[in-house]
Amino acid sequence: MRDKRLEELKKFDTPTIANVVATYPEKEYCLGLYNPWYGKWYTNKDLKCMYPELGRTVGYAVTCTYGLPDNHFNTLKFADVLRAADKMKKPVVLVVKQNFPEEIKQINGLLGGNMMTALKSVGVVGVITDGPSRDIDEVRPLGMQYMLTGVTAGHGKFALQSINTAVEVCGMAVAPGEIIHMDENGAVKFPSEYVDEVIIRAEKLQAIEIKRQKLMRKTDEVEEIIKIMSGVYD
Repeated sequence: MRDKRLEELKKFDTPTIANVVATYPEKEYCLGLYNPWYGKWYTNKDLKCMYPELGRTVGYAVTCTYGLPDNHFNTLKFADVLRAADKMKKPVVLVVKQNFPEEIKQINGLLGGNMMTALKSVGVVGVITDGPSRDIDEVRPLGMQYMLTGVTAGHGKFALQSINTAVEVCGMAVAPGEIIHMDENGAVKFPSEYVDEVIIRAEKLQAIEIKRQKLMRKTDEVEEIIKIMSGVYD
């Protein structure tokens, strides 16, 4: 069953969600859930949004880790990822850690059209991974967000190492079941128990910023603009 509150979160861009979650802990609209600089709660510049035209994507995190084949551990398969996504609340954002040697990671087109199509069928609306993937044109019609570090055409043999364990991708540490909010600015995470409060505070912040920017557009007087902006970055 889909959580309709996550549709409410799509009214706001990802920077607004970031502001509410942790960016300005001294502000009344901010929950202060993480240290703004060191909390590992949002992604860094390495992550690229493949389909900015899709707008905001929100979902419950399912995580997995892929690496090179290991003869001593080969019990997990992609089918297990599909089962995990199927069991999670909907919609789902799949967060994939690529645990490969760097020279392999740079040329690993891990997720492609077949995997993404299967994932969509079990409720996944987007994928985040800290490496490249492929089949950009094939995946585009699916309407799923693809957040990658780049693209590459091929890959060798890889294997699933874990499902629904804590992972870190592009500077963001994610646990299964957390909320992921992402758009062309990157991705932000927060615990699912804060969904309602994040929506309330994001609405307040959005109203403040709409009013502030409207006032600034009505004047070219620098002192008036400074007055309007007073307190924003103090």
